[in-house]
Amino acid sequence: MSKDLELLDVIYQNAEMGKDTITHLIEITDSVEFRKRLEAQLTEYQGIFDRADQAIQQQKKTAEGIGPFAKISSYMMINFKTLADKSPSHIAEMMIQGSTMGIVDMTKKIKELESDVSPEVLKLAEKLLKTEQSNVEEMKKFL
Repeated sequence: MSKDLELLDVIYQNAEMGKDTITHLIEITDSVEFRKRLEAQLTEYQGIFDRADQAIQQQKKTAEGIGPFAKISSYMMINFKTLADKSPSHIAEMMIQGSTMGIVDMTKKIKELESDVSPEVLKLAEKLLKTEQSNVEEMKKFL
């Protein structure tokens, strides 16, 4: 596997997890203001996801994506964690935790591969990293 494809897969999976999580959380929250912020983040993740998918397809490959077990596990964990508390503050805390994991994963992968990938792929990875960092700052407003 090329280093470009390796980094693209990480980008793809990270953005997919963001998309899936936010889509589910939009259904749970009752706050209009919070829902609007989640929808804006969803749009950001969707754009990055689509760009990663397109880049993978250009290499005549198929994205690995997140496995069904991980998706079901994430869905169940969200439901469990929001069972007693669906407040924007609680959901924002969950989002910050998830984005922080994404920041750590992307930072490590960028440092590992930055000298071996194309500038375009590196730029997309850095865009995702900045998006995750920005999302943490946005979610802090709801704590």
